Amino acid sequence: MKAAVIVTPGQISVESVPDPTPGPRDVVVEVAGCGICGTDLHIMDGEFAPAYPIVPGHEFAGTVVAVGQDVTEVRIGDPVAVDPSLHCQECYQCRRGRGNLCERWNAIGVTVPGGAAEYAVAPVRNCVTLPEGVAPADAALIEPLSCAVRGFDVLPRRLADHYLIYGAGTMGLMMLELAKRCGAASVSVLDPNPDRLATAVKLGCSAHAASADELTRPRGWDVVIDCTGVQAAIDDGLRRVAPAGTFLQFGVAEYRTRATVEPYRVYNQEITVTGSMAVLHSFERAGELFAAGVLDPAVFISHRFPLDRYAEAMAQFRAGVGRKIQIAS
Repeated sequence: MKAAVIVTPGQISVESVPDPTPGPRDVVVEVAGCGICGTDLHIMDGEFAPAYPIVPGHEFAGTVVAVGQDVTEVRIGDPVAVDPSLHCQECYQCRRGRGNLCERWNAIGVTVPGGAAEYAVAPVRNCVTLPEGVAPADAALIEPLSCAVRGFDVLPRRLADHYLIYGAGTMGLMMLELAKRCGAASVSVLDPNPDRLATAVKLGCSAHAASADELTRPRGWDVVIDCTGVQAAIDDGLRRVAPAGTFLQFGVAEYRTRATVEPYRVYNQEITVTGSMAVLHSFERAGELFAAGVLDPAVFISHRFPLDRYAEAMAQFRAGVGRKIQIAS
C-alpha cells in the first residue's frame, strides 16, 4: 500500500509500505479521510515522535476491511472513526483514570503508523462505529473535536461566562462552537488572519479582531483559551483573564516556549491556569456531538488533497492557508 512517511525530521516521502495485518483484537481500516494538525508539524520538525521513519496521521476515519480473530464488536464494511490514543492501562496514571497522561503514552500516527496511508490498523476498542448519514471522510473531524471536548471538561462551564479565544484555526473554531453550546454570554475570537476570522464570523462569534486591544472589556474575560501555542498570544491571554477567571492552555506550544505568569495576580484574583492534553473519555461523546451536527464539515474542511500530495498539504497547513486540511482517498 501507499503511505506518507516522515523519513527523518524535515523529509517526507510517499512510498510503498507493507499492508497492515490485524492482531487478534485489531481491525484494519481503509482510510477515507485523514486530517493534518499541529502535532504533525511537531513530528515533522523533530519533536514528539520517538523514532523515525513514521507514518503520521492521528485524525482519521474510514471503513473496516479486515478484523482480528477475536473481534466481535465491528464487522467488515462498518464505517468507523478511530481514537488514536494507546494507553497502557497499567501505569500509575492509567490506574487513576488519567490515560491521556499515561507514563507509557503511545498514539497511532505519532509512535506507531497512522492514517496518512491507504490502510491503518487500530485496536477495536479505539473504534467508534459511525451512524448512517455520517460520511467517513468527514468523521476524521471527530478526533480533534474529542480534544476540544476534553478541553471543556477542565473548564468551569458556568452559564453566561464571557469567552476569549486566541486562534481561528480548526481548534479555535471548534472551541467557539462548543462555547456557544455551553451557555456563553459572549465568545470573542482573535486571529491576525482575516480569512480565518471571517469563518469565525460565519459561525456566529460575538466579536472578532486581530488583537484584544481592539475589543472593549475592562474587567477581562471569564474564560480565555489559547489555541495557538504561540508565546505572544499566551502572554497576552494571561493578562486578559478576569478575576476568578480561567486560562486554558489548549494550543500545542514548542518545548522551548516560555510564558510569563504573575503569581501575585493569580493569588490575589483567584485566577486558574490549566491545560488539557489530547483525548480523555471524550472520543465517543465527540462522536455523538458530531453525528448530531455540532460541526458543519463543509465549513471546517477547507481543502482535501490526495495522498500523493501529502508534502504539499503539509506545507499549506504550515503556511496557515485554509482551515482543516485533509488527505482523502
